[in-house]
Amino acid sequence: MKRKMSPLSKLYVAFIMFFLYAPIVVMIIFSFNASASTSVMTGFSTRWYESLLHDEATIKSLYNTLILAVSSSLCATVMGTAAAVGINAMRNKWVKRATMSVTNIPMMNPEIVTGISMMLLFVFVAKMIGVADALGFWTMLIAHITFNLPYVILSVLPKLRQLDPHLPEAAMDLGCTPIQAFFKVTLPSISTGIISGLMMSFTLSLDDFVISYFTQGPSFETLPIRIFSMTKKRVTPDMYALSTLIFVAILLLLILLNVSQIRGEKRMRNKLNKEAKAE
Repeated sequence: MKRKMSPLSKLYVAFIMFFLYAPIVVMIIFSFNASASTSVMTGFSTRWYESLLHDEATIKSLYNTLILAVSSSLCATVMGTAAAVGINAMRNKWVKRATMSVTNIPMMNPEIVTGISMMLLFVFVAKMIGVADALGFWTMLIAHITFNLPYVILSVLPKLRQLDPHLPEAAMDLGCTPIQAFFKVTLPSISTGIISGLMMSFTLSLDDFVISYFTQGPSFETLPIRIFSMTKKRVTPDMYALSTLIFVAILLLLILLNVSQIRGEKRMRNKLNKEAKAE
């Protein structure tokens, strides 16, 4: 039987949802404000969206942010999935625990410590090999991959533990090589965890500021760093428009992802039901 929520529980959920999404709703409303006021709605207008399209510096920083987020999330997903498979295959529990503890350090470590330490490492290595410009896109990419890896590993590992270990063995008994068994059996079974890790890595990389600030170069500026530089004077309302577009894009992506996962689960259930009836 399904338990009904009490009025107090409903009130509590509504209260939490209000504080989570009220700032976003206010931002969306004021992105259509006719004036530059952040407290008075003087009328409906799309002037800030038009202004955003003509702001070359902001568009460039957005492009840099997307390139960095996509590159780091893809690299972290491939490396994290391989690491999760290796960790799951470990037999020595002490080595496994030690590996997991080391893996979780970038996630548990304060971002400012990670950012400063990586900046010092990059500068030190650059001086060792005689490179003048130490910081730039590649240093930011390495830094983002580093802090994204634990999230991918923690997303994939539970799916590997849920996987029946006899399935890959059965595939190899039927003629598959270990690599073929991985791609045909293991990888489809853990695909939801991989996609979750990819999405989490993308969103974390998209809005990271602290680590990016310490590892950026003068020729590569991301959107969070540009917005921070604008706060020294005044954040223009076209940033509300840009934030609104990013929020809507992420929301639509999550909806499509959830719909595809639900459809995939339904197809899997229907397939299992048909096989059960056939037997």
